[in-house]
Amino acid sequence: MATTNDLKNGLVLNLDGQLWTVVEFQHVKPGKGGAFVRTKLKNVLSGKVVDKTFNAGVKVETANVDKRDMQYLYRDGDDWVFMDTDSYDQVPISTAVIGDNAQWLLENQSAVVAMHEGTALYVELPAAVELLITYTEPGLQGDRATGGTKPATLETGAEIQVPLFIEADTRVKVDTRDGSYLGRVN
Repeated sequence: MATTNDLKNGLVLNLDGQLWTVVEFQHVKPGKGGAFVRTKLKNVLSGKVVDKTFNAGVKVETANVDKRDMQYLYRDGDDWVFMDTDSYDQVPISTAVIGDNAQWLLENQSAVVAMHEGTALYVELPAAVELLITYTEPGLQGDRATGGTKPATLETGAEIQVPLFIEADTRVKVDTRDGSYLGRVN
């Protein structure tokens, strides 16, 4: 248990049996009336964001979320098997939990897995990953100055937009948050 005075960004609360992460909070003391805390909360499982106001000093239940460094090993049907790098335990995580991050996962890649009471809540990948382009149309001579883009297929099967001068079998850096091309890797 904590009070609303203990709220900070990233804290996970257990409200009505659901887990919510504090995205932002603001302590407000109006000239008239009691102080209150205005928060923006994100549902850990669904990603839904809501605004909620608490009276100052009210007790809120915090949830114990354990973030562990894990390594992605292999895919087994609908599950993705991760290994805890400290205990070497293997944890199967469903595709629904991984979500869009699945398109950036390569075997032996590191990730942070948030666990609550033995259940995986979400998987955090690094902000950028290096992947190999397996297929893209060849660039045309003279097309380099226009700043245009073309689709390229990565080794994971994901498709991104790359500049026209990028060829197949080139390693590129990709932003995992929005899937944008960040540059070539030498």
